[in-house]
Amino acid sequence: MEHIPVLLDESIKGLDIKSDGVYVDGTVGRGGHSAEIAKRLNTGRIIAIDRDADAIEEAGKLLSDYGDRICFIHSNFKELSHVLDSEGVDKADGMLFDLGVSSPQLDNAERGFSYMSAAPLDMRMDRNDVLTAYDIVNEWPEDKLRKVFFEYGQERYAARIAKAIARKRAIGQIKTTFDLNSIIISAIPASARREQQHPSKRCFQSLRIAVNDELQAISEMLKQAPQRLKAGGRICVISFHSLEDRLVKFSFLSRVSGCRCPNDFPVCVCGFIPTMKLVTKKPIIPGAEESRKNPRARSAKLRIAEMI
Repeated sequence: MEHIPVLLDESIKGLDIKSDGVYVDGTVGRGGHSAEIAKRLNTGRIIAIDRDADAIEEAGKLLSDYGDRICFIHSNFKELSHVLDSEGVDKADGMLFDLGVSSPQLDNAERGFSYMSAAPLDMRMDRNDVLTAYDIVNEWPEDKLRKVFFEYGQERYAARIAKAIARKRAIGQIKTTFDLNSIIISAIPASARREQQHPSKRCFQSLRIAVNDELQAISEMLKQAPQRLKAGGRICVISFHSLEDRLVKFSFLSRVSGCRCPNDFPVCVCGFIPTMKLVTKKPIIPGAEESRKNPRARSAKLRIAEMI
């Protein structure tokens, strides 16, 4: 499936792009968002980051016409400050982070992200990383597996699935996505197998989050990004999971209204000074037409904030 940038118009509008500005695309993917940013630049530039080397290569091809405006960096956005330092950038005019997995990643069977294709249990966004889904499924204790499925995937049959995995791996290694898929399906009640959502979706999502330490990376990025934005600079974050969205929401709010004084105090005495204002009080979600054209966009939420 072709990768279609999610909430493209809304993100570009939210960045409020200046033609001479410096912008960070922290998850360049296949370059869809960066292409639209580049079109609006004159003397400005884009620092395009991705932890997936394949994405960097493909984005470089797509954006070759804008080569003088874009610098590609193979890195994790949790290293944002280090990347900006290495590029001689103190503060940027805007930042965009699309936290979703791209369609090429999902559709490339050998990456092991999908339960729809037979592949090794991998799921690494950066193939230089050591930890794989195979390691987690075959080596992590049963109670830790249950916790991953329940906390990251909100899987109500987490305990049953973790127990089924433990039984199976005691006999032999669980090597492929199809092996894991069949274990998950066999572990849940027949009624759950008939639900609209694929029975393995939540567990596969959970494993991907664990393999790539995604929530910690997001937390690190959210600490650094506001400090590296100019006054008036904007940050746009597109999330696809309730845990991701919660991190973004409360990170923004802590800088908008982080006063710790009791509610009955007539004035603030804790010394809190807002450093950010919300551009979107509620997240922007895809419209019906975008959801129809790109079903993978349905769970997306865009939050935008501006530095004061």
